[in-house]
Amino acid sequence: MRSLAVIAALFLATLFAGCGLLPEVKDETAGWSANKLYTEAKMAMDEGVYDKAIKYFEKLESRYPYGRFAQQAQIDMAYAYWKDNEPASAVAACERFIKLHPNHENVDYVYYLRGLVNFNEDLGMMGQISQQDMTERDPKGARESFDSFRELVTRFPDSKYTPDAIQRMKYLVNALASLEVHVARYYMKRTAYVAAVNRAQYALKNYPDAPATEEALFIMVKSYDLMGMNDLRDDVERVMRKNYPDSVYYTRGIAEREVPWWRLW
Repeated sequence: MRSLAVIAALFLATLFAGCGLLPEVKDETAGWSANKLYTEAKMAMDEGVYDKAIKYFEKLESRYPYGRFAQQAQIDMAYAYWKDNEPASAVAACERFIKLHPNHENVDYVYYLRGLVNFNEDLGMMGQISQQDMTERDPKGARESFDSFRELVTRFPDSKYTPDAIQRMKYLVNALASLEVHVARYYMKRTAYVAAVNRAQYALKNYPDAPATEEALFIMVKSYDLMGMNDLRDDVERVMRKNYPDSVYYTRGIAEREVPWWRLW
């Protein structure tokens, strides 16, 4: 046993001695000023090396937390996270900045950036490129994006980012309404008429000005008719005819006037 203890002691001594022989990794940024760290980080961003930029921004904020460079680094770091495909970190960075600096001169940009993180213009819910079924898409990101843009527009109506935010909000409203109507149509095909009515009603209540509300009303008329709820059907039809007197959904009922228009679909 004593021999084993000696061997073990010698082994540990050798191990620790070996660790001391390893070359010490030097921090290239040691001694850099706040200006130097920020300049290098911006250069890395311009070159598209976002992970490197993030590293420099983090060092800048930890070493010089109270300077003007630190605040700008927080903003730029949120952008770098976004471009580096780290949306959760980008949103967290935006929210942290808003909490710490609610009156900063550039806080409107941070609200705008937070909206952009959850907004994907090319692969949005109404995008034509993606072939994913709309019923399988999670609208959480679109709703969070809309909320961020709405807060920007409400708090900073004169911001230079507000006009673009408004346009994106319109897109998101149409996309979210279309998603709800698409799901309602999905339920219709599966004869789940109550579920179809509920989704159509949700679209009407939350997105009353979206183009998709026309089809939402039609789905309600059709669903109530198939469920034999004639009074509700007639009420919704009156609303639909008032708001969409020239709706395309009426045209198929013209040829055979004996059959209600909604039964020809």
